Amino acid sequence: MSLEEYKEKLRILTAFMHNTLDQDQYPKSVYKFCKDSAIEEKIFYKHFGSLNSVKTMIWESFYDNVISLLEKDENFEKATPKDKLLSFYFTFFEVLLLNRSYVLFALSGDEKMMTKLGQLTSLRKSFKGFATELIEQGNVDKPSYLQHPPKIFSEAVWVQLSFLVKFWMEDASADFEKTDQAIEKSVQTAFDVFDNTPLSALVDFGKFLWKEKFASL
Repeated sequence: MSLEEYKEKLRILTAFMHNTLDQDQYPKSVYKFCKDSAIEEKIFYKHFGSLNSVKTMIWESFYDNVISLLEKDENFEKATPKDKLLSFYFTFFEVLLLNRSYVLFALSGDEKMMTKLGQLTSLRKSFKGFATELIEQGNVDKPSYLQHPPKIFSEAVWVQLSFLVKFWMEDASADFEKTDQAIEKSVQTAFDVFDNTPLSALVDFGKFLWKEKFASL
């Protein structure tokens, strides 16, 4: 993708979020969106097939932004899987914070849950790929009976991220300090499970995520 194409795509994503928040609803048609945003339809269709694909790409752009920031950290590649996941989460929520109004709009409201989650499909795929790499890295020095199947545990980590997003949306603490604590506690618990639990005794991830509802927070 050329720099010009990247700028065109970014302009569409930014305009979509602004238009949505200004109107307190998603754009109703490509024609109306492009007219209101002073974007040529042919430019829109050069990058997107529909308004729904813009919704999906917004979340993918959040992920890409996080990875880009992490890759600039010279220590990230050498970090342990646990520290990499922590770094991802903290950076991810910094990115979400910059777009909090849109995130709250997109994941709240009266739309059916399946409709809201549909826009996360690309993010889910990319994040599970990232999680799979971490799990495979963690499996390297383990005997085979203690290794964890990446497919199962990457799905579990996606559940963890989904939980944390919901927690963050409802967090009213100063500087979202409760979310920071929830991230640290859930990741610590996750890696306690990953490091010490054999395949024959896989635990219910949801159980430890909700254990005592983080009573000590």
